[in-house]
Amino acid sequence: MTVNPIPCRPAKPILAIVLVLVLVGCGASAGSLGASTGAPATPSGSSSVGPAASDEPVASVAPSTMPTVEPSASPAAEASRAQPPRASIAVDGGDPVEGQLGSYSWFGQGSDAPWLDGRPIHIGAGERLTLTLADPVAVVNWTASRVQPGNRDGFGAVGMGQGSGSPVAFDAPPPGSWSVGVTVWFGGNRGSAAYYWLVEVR
Repeated sequence: MTVNPIPCRPAKPILAIVLVLVLVGCGASAGSLGASTGAPATPSGSSSVGPAASDEPVASVAPSTMPTVEPSASPAAEASRAQPPRASIAVDGGDPVEGQLGSYSWFGQGSDAPWLDGRPIHIGAGERLTLTLADPVAVVNWTASRVQPGNRDGFGAVGMGQGSGSPVAFDAPPPGSWSVGVTVWFGGNRGSAAYYWLVEVR
């Protein structure tokens, strides 16, 4: 009995298919391996190196907000003087007349004096007198009063006005001759001073 051999198909096509599958699998593995490294793809010509993001607040540089202290020699200059500022009175349109300084205290120093007649000034009845300090020193309070000339203790003085702050202004006394005293209390604990005028009212 004769046995016919079974024809065999060539193996080349199968091997080729196997090789293709192996190559495709290797390519996929290589792609997965690249993806697992976490290296992101970057566009051509760009760099992936840059500053790291941070949640920390960035301190900004701003101009200094420290207050600027303006140099002022006024308090030192005032304290270096032995006496308070000079004071003058005048009526509207008239020439100012400097007062005679009596009792005063000034930065811890002072002097006592009796009521003084003061420097003479001639004014008209019904005019208003305004006091001006030679230096711009703040006035806290003031009083004005009058006595007959020669009254050294100020007994029986008649008030002519009082106030707080500036201006220091008051009406003229009745016609006659009067010794007018104005006491001023200065700001900043500087002290106080009494000034006197011999006011001749026509």
